[in-house]
Amino acid sequence: MTRYVTVSVRIPRQLKEEAERLGIKISPVLRRALEEEVRRRKIEALRMELEDIRDVLEKLDVERIVRHIREDREG
Repeated sequence: MTRYVTVSVRIPRQLKEEAERLGIKISPVLRRALEEEVRRRKIEALRMELEDIRDVLEKLDVERIVRHIREDREG
């Protein structure tokens, strides 16, 4: 079950009035923008983690690992 919370944001009156004149529903736009920003930052955090472990990954001998897995399966 998804639980919701209310978040308030202050924006300039002129911006709100202009959005209303243009028929923009503010709440869904803000929700989408926040979802996109959260997604973007999660991806960036994952990129940074990958960068941190890149050196370790590059040192792995994939052929050796595959050989050991095959030997283990056959044994």
